[in-house]
Amino acid sequence: MKRLHLRHETLTALKFAAVGGVGFLTDITVLRLTRLEGLSPFVGRAISLTCAMQVTFLINGLLVFGCLKAATWPRQWLGYMSTNGVGNLCNYLIFSGLVLSSLPVISRHGWALVIGSVTAYAINYLFVRLLVFGRPQTSGKDPRAAALCDPAGS
Repeated sequence: MKRLHLRHETLTALKFAAVGGVGFLTDITVLRLTRLEGLSPFVGRAISLTCAMQVTFLINGLLVFGCLKAATWPRQWLGYMSTNGVGNLCNYLIFSGLVLSSLPVISRHGWALVIGSVTAYAINYLFVRLLVFGRPQTSGKDPRAAALCDPAGS
């Protein structure tokens, strides 16, 4: 049973990572567009992160966790934006710190974005999994059928 649960959780984390890849592409595309428009990398990054969060919320809620419903989406959206706000604040601070550092290679916008994004992935997955869309419930159940929509405390 534990092995099935671990396999299910690993698959969920991999799907979340794939969605993060879509979010990353959204993020870097919007960042580049804002830079082409003359915005600073800091303002551009705030805009690009916000856009990426909207995209990943929809895909994660509909496809990865499969529990985004008309009755629950406002609470889930608020929870997602709040919890991912923490991870993305870390992402933004890492990005800004690296860009301002002027260190070779890692101060370039693309590398700083990658480093910040990888850090935020770990933080965001834990928050989203446990607080927004719910932890798996495996007490005597097949983990593949575990409830993914029972956030802690609800």
